[in-house]
Amino acid sequence: MNKPQSFFHLHLISDATGETLLAAGRAASAQYKDARAIEHIYPLIRTEKQIAKVFEDIEEEPGIILYTVVDQKLAHSIDERCAAMGLPCVSVLEPVLAVFQSYLGTPAGRRVGAQHVLDAEYFRRIDALNFTMEHDDGQLPANMDDADVVLIGISRTSKTPTSIYLANRGIKTANIPIVLGVPLPESLIAARTPLVVGLIATAERISHVRQNRILGNSAAFVPTDYVDRAAMKIA
Repeated sequence: MNKPQSFFHLHLISDATGETLLAAGRAASAQYKDARAIEHIYPLIRTEKQIAKVFEDIEEEPGIILYTVVDQKLAHSIDERCAAMGLPCVSVLEPVLAVFQSYLGTPAGRRVGAQHVLDAEYFRRIDALNFTMEHDDGQLPANMDDADVVLIGISRTSKTPTSIYLANRGIKTANIPIVLGVPLPESLIAARTPLVVGLIATAERISHVRQNRILGNSAAFVPTDYVDRAAMKIA
């Protein structure tokens, strides 16, 4: 008999676009057929303030942390925060850089995003990433016509990970949550330029994911309709 599929949170922190990290994370998680990763991607993380914001999110949904940050001070900060929270974390590039350094006899240059050629395509992708991060979870709804794609869906339908995935390919993506009793913004209804895509999942899967999220919240968190399957179907 097949085991029921379980879910875990996979946090990917990168000082560049995060593509390398995403590929590594997916290659590893693919080895576990009975466990599915809920991906949280944090691209362009280059300051302590950004690191602090990332760990606020991780504290709500703890899990495995993978990172590619060449600034050693920031990498040390990530390691310290993970140790304090008792969470596993891995610097994906460090073992590879150590082998290169040993063989070549010289340390790495520690250049952020050095694998990317600074051409028009690169800047288009960075522009798309900046747009997508600014328009995550219903932020800045007034300029929906500037988006290439708008994703809509209830909570935990992977709107943000999908948005980042598309942005990494140069597609400006906004995402808007569907909340029971809250109308969608008028700017979305009036938008003519973007492709609007609805993300769906079964009530059972959403309930399972949300139950896992509750385990990482404080006792003060009141789930109410958050895990109510009937409410999910109405939304």
